[in-house]
Amino acid sequence: MSYQNEIKKRRTFAIISHPDAGKTTLTEKLLLFGGAIQTAGAVKSNKIKKTATSDFMEIEKQRGISVATSVMTFEYRDLLINILDTPGHKDFAEDTYRTLTAVDSVILVIDCVKGVEEQTERLMEVCRMRKTPVIIFINKLDREGQSPFDLLDELENKLQIRVRPLTWPINMGANFKGVYSLYDKSLYFFQVNKTKIEADVVEIGLDDEKLPSLLGERDAGTLREEVELIEGVYDPFSEEAYDAGELAPVFFGSAINNFGVKELLDTFCEISPTPQARPTDVRPVEPTEDKLSGFIFKIHANLDPRHRDRIAFFRVCSGKFERRKFYHHVRLNKDIRFASPFTFMASDKSILEEGFPGDVVGLYDTGNFKIGDTLTEGEDLMFSGIPNFSPEIFKELVNLDPMKSKQLDKGVQQLTDEGVAQLFTLELGNRRIVGTVGELQFDVIQHRLEHEYGAKCRWVPMNIDRACWITSDDKKKLDEFIRMKGNQIAYDKDNKPVFLAESEWMIRMNRENNPEIKFHFTSEFKTEVAA
Repeated sequence: MSYQNEIKKRRTFAIISHPDAGKTTLTEKLLLFGGAIQTAGAVKSNKIKKTATSDFMEIEKQRGISVATSVMTFEYRDLLINILDTPGHKDFAEDTYRTLTAVDSVILVIDCVKGVEEQTERLMEVCRMRKTPVIIFINKLDREGQSPFDLLDELENKLQIRVRPLTWPINMGANFKGVYSLYDKSLYFFQVNKTKIEADVVEIGLDDEKLPSLLGERDAGTLREEVELIEGVYDPFSEEAYDAGELAPVFFGSAINNFGVKELLDTFCEISPTPQARPTDVRPVEPTEDKLSGFIFKIHANLDPRHRDRIAFFRVCSGKFERRKFYHHVRLNKDIRFASPFTFMASDKSILEEGFPGDVVGLYDTGNFKIGDTLTEGEDLMFSGIPNFSPEIFKELVNLDPMKSKQLDKGVQQLTDEGVAQLFTLELGNRRIVGTVGELQFDVIQHRLEHEYGAKCRWVPMNIDRACWITSDDKKKLDEFIRMKGNQIAYDKDNKPVFLAESEWMIRMNRENNPEIKFHFTSEFKTEVAA
């Protein structure tokens, strides 16, 4: 197959949602329809012991939530589809934000009972910012939820995007009969069945006289009225508007019952974009370029706890990735090759001989990579738009077992490399401070330190409001400031000095009193200095 055809064959997308909307369940069912797995796990069921394929970390299995992005690849209808299942919990939104830089489109899952929730709005802000095409799947139609028209209004108002239903529900909850596809003019009948993947389908127009015998007079009349209203109120579906991130097609279904998922997947295959161009600090990189380029958007330690491996997730943006070929690591200015790159099925891996734009390649990492690093075939460029987070909660890490100090050191280094937390070291007493954007991350780090590294710790809350990286054009002034503020100065993993401020007022005061010192919100120093 030619290089151009390989690019056209790829579809890389993320599934995003608020927690408990059914995102991981939908991922499972897409894999089921794609033939990638034989049975779907129940994420939170006590009756079914098999957990979700995409939730492979031990803590995810225990809590029934996703705390890390997983990557799954399968073939369907002559396409190669890469799904990135993201964390829904707000404490792990940073992982999701970075993942959105590595995909070309998104499926957004909405709970029909709860509607648009806070985390959904935040995620859509990122999609709008990047003009990422979005398909919306309204889930759990087998439960009593909000009116479909109310849900559509809420989607448009809160997510600031035009919507267009491509399927329409016939009732919901106990009276849910199925959906009518406005896209292919077919009636899909609902059955409560968590294992069957074939749907009962009837191709029928709304003006067909047989419709009342299939649905009943009342439901047939209601469907006709509602579809007439849809055609009058909502814009016709346009692939151009969808590709531009301006119009979101909407599907209704019940993921846990395998209902509405195939229609979603089939339409996705028809309309979703192929790999797209990516911005860099030099120029946009087109997927059709011959030379390889791509970036690291995620790092995961102990994907396989038995082997203590550390994996960098690499998105191919242009050219062909080949096993055992040397590539240029732009930040380190050195060439590296990879003997065993691989493709993913959640925690399962298989060796990859070659990869094309859109593919996500797993690279074994011995400490060479940071999130945002670029690999090329020689050109010095860095992909842009990969967000950094500013910690909001700070706690001191206290070792509970001095005999396991080395394990604790290695564990906290590797886990903070993954990007869900930042590590700062206070010179005074060599104290380690961990900063995160949410409380749950501390639980996850503590759990993983114990179960993956055999190290036990506890957390001591710190009275810190903000971490500010400090620089100055005058080295003497910077050294003097560090000496004067010794008990508030820590160093990050790259040994950059950081001022740990107890309040915004303290930042303003120190900035006014030390005009030669620049205070930065992130370690990249590309954003505005702290106000």
